[in-house]
Amino acid sequence: MNRRTRSAVLLAALATVLAAAPALPAAAAPSTAVHCGPAVIAGHADTLHPEGATWDAVRGRFLVGSLRHGTVSAVRPDGTTTTLVDDPAVLVSTIGIHVDAARNRVLVVNGDPGTSLRTDPAGSGRIAGIGAYDLTTGRRLFYTDLAATAGDGGPHFANDLALGPDGTAYVTDSFAPIVYRVAPDGTAGILLRDTRLAAPQGGFGLNGIVRHGSTLVIGKYDDGTLWRLPIDRPRDLARIPVTGGSLTGIDGLLLRPDGTLHGITNRLGGNGVSARVELRSTDGWRTARTSVHPLTDPAPTVLTPGPAGSTYILDGRADLLFAGTPVDTFTLHRL
Repeated sequence: MNRRTRSAVLLAALATVLAAAPALPAAAAPSTAVHCGPAVIAGHADTLHPEGATWDAVRGRFLVGSLRHGTVSAVRPDGTTTTLVDDPAVLVSTIGIHVDAARNRVLVVNGDPGTSLRTDPAGSGRIAGIGAYDLTTGRRLFYTDLAATAGDGGPHFANDLALGPDGTAYVTDSFAPIVYRVAPDGTAGILLRDTRLAAPQGGFGLNGIVRHGSTLVIGKYDDGTLWRLPIDRPRDLARIPVTGGSLTGIDGLLLRPDGTLHGITNRLGGNGVSARVELRSTDGWRTARTSVHPLTDPAPTVLTPGPAGSTYILDGRADLLFAGTPVDTFTLHRL
């Protein structure tokens, strides 16, 4: 057999072996999956009953307040909690909270709905305040008494806040028709006081608030109205006509990066229903249209950003706390 013939035989044999061999698995493509966090975080802590929640993107954790204990806690994916802020000298019930990552702090709104272990024996409904706390240590940076800023001696309940790029906070008062403006150092004043925003007797008025550029959008819990408040021209406050569904019982608001305003309605203090609403505006929030998505959560209060652009709904079972039967569980579930 000559050299050419031997080469042909070897090539034919090699081809036969390769054809008979099992196929090698294709190289795995790079993963494009985005970790959005667990679908449901089943929180558990001693009668925590959080009403507000926020996302700390730097540390990859949720922070929640506590109606019962007046604290701020970090929540792990497995639902366990660790107290970050505990300031019994001033905090009674922590309601709205907001991470100010640029200044390594969390802003905490303080009120007294009468359900806290720290409720004033002389009577609830008189506290409105905001504190700033170090995100690393939980140390207090400042605390401002907003009821004293109002200076009217009436009922007050600080509820929610929006944050400006310069660190200015805008805070709603559910028992008084007031929106406060709080400078980064804690110095406070009244941005707006308007009787159109008054709360019903014994009920909740102003609630959720978000900032859209130089405009604040505010929800009023009792009647489901939505309001447009230009920061530089507060006297131009105007009601936003909304079509497409009811906003009665509107609680927390969240403005998404695409410009859609998401909100939660509930029945905790009125005739609302448990639902998520989506609001869209094409004219700078002079008008809006909503779509309503019913929820099975019994007592949802707010939406919060989560990892990788996700959104979570908080249900701290405030209904059970208000009924006098506190529990040790709460949920954060991803949309």
